[in-house]
Amino acid sequence: MLRMAGEAPSQEPRPATEVALDPRRQEQAREYARVRRRLLAVELVLSALAVVLFLVTGASRALANALRGAGVTDPWALVGAYLAIVYVGYTLLFAPLSWYSGFVLPHRYGLSTQTRRGWLVDELKGLALGLPLGVLAGEVVYWLLRVRPDTWWIWAGLFLLGATVLLDFVAPVLIVPLFYKLTPLQDEELIGRVRRLAERTGRRVAGVYTIDLSSRTTAANAAFLGLGRTQRIALGDTLYAEYSHDEIETIVAHELGHQVHNDLIWGLGVQAVLLFAALYLAHLFLQWGVSAFGFEGPGDVAGLPLLLIAAGLFSLVTLPLSNAYSRWRESRADRFALEATGKPEAYARALTRLANQNLAEAEPPRWVVILLYSHPPIAERVRAAEQWAGTR
Repeated sequence: MLRMAGEAPSQEPRPATEVALDPRRQEQAREYARVRRRLLAVELVLSALAVVLFLVTGASRALANALRGAGVTDPWALVGAYLAIVYVGYTLLFAPLSWYSGFVLPHRYGLSTQTRRGWLVDELKGLALGLPLGVLAGEVVYWLLRVRPDTWWIWAGLFLLGATVLLDFVAPVLIVPLFYKLTPLQDEELIGRVRRLAERTGRRVAGVYTIDLSSRTTAANAAFLGLGRTQRIALGDTLYAEYSHDEIETIVAHELGHQVHNDLIWGLGVQAVLLFAALYLAHLFLQWGVSAFGFEGPGDVAGLPLLLIAAGLFSLVTLPLSNAYSRWRESRADRFALEATGKPEAYARALTRLANQNLAEAEPPRWVVILLYSHPPIAERVRAAEQWAGTR
């Protein structure tokens, strides 16, 4: 049974290797989670207000007209300039909130190792990467709106799905190295375990790497990165340095479970359904908004706030459903890890240690889980491991 350190022991002897939740860390985790939820609510409200005001005050149309008045009349140039100004403006407007949530708060709870300069450099890298990609995506969408005003949402969905797959493929070799250092793991014994685990499940592991999470955080994590030939296992150095081989093996087995269950393919399918539904809703919003706000047509870039409002509303409505789907797939991956390794004690131990280290709230309120959690709570996952051990 999962219990707090310092609690009275049960009648059964406690194994020497058992790890318990730290009550002080859990108190901090609950507090940290509450603050983050409040920040999320503030960001959502302020973002919604900013977009709505940008639309109803005529500021969006004024910006587009100002660019036209400055001689930017080519549709491609107009869309690019408008999107760049909006992207940078939004980033600057919410920079104080990003600073507090991304730097001040993690430092307050001992989760960040970044310097002010390091945080700022990462933000500038994110802007330098996100701005051209965002403008490129916007250019394609607005070109489709101009040439295929009735079916643009279908073609835009196909384009965005293809772009997602491409970014997933190149991420380990082009994007992740901009922020983190990936180093081939030199631990032959652990590499052998991982490869044998993959072979037993019919999967191939292209490489096992460590990623220098410690350069930015004290939290631990592991993940599969990339697709096909770029796919690799990345173990956070904060995980590799502190966890036993048995614990790491079970964590890797969980990630491998996603591969065995084809969660990437299923996830893309779910993402496609949600994406096309969101784009169709945006299509309906544009049809209404063109006349309601006097835009020149669906391809008028001044109507961008309508697309953002539609996407935001759809995301809020469908978030609990997509999170429920994700929790189901994560539970299946947990089950796979237990069956593939036969080490439920090590997995329960690893999950408990992650909760202590990452300030993860072990038993959050149920409404929080339903609305916000893409993974089952730590306590639920540990209980599942213990129940599985009891059935062997």
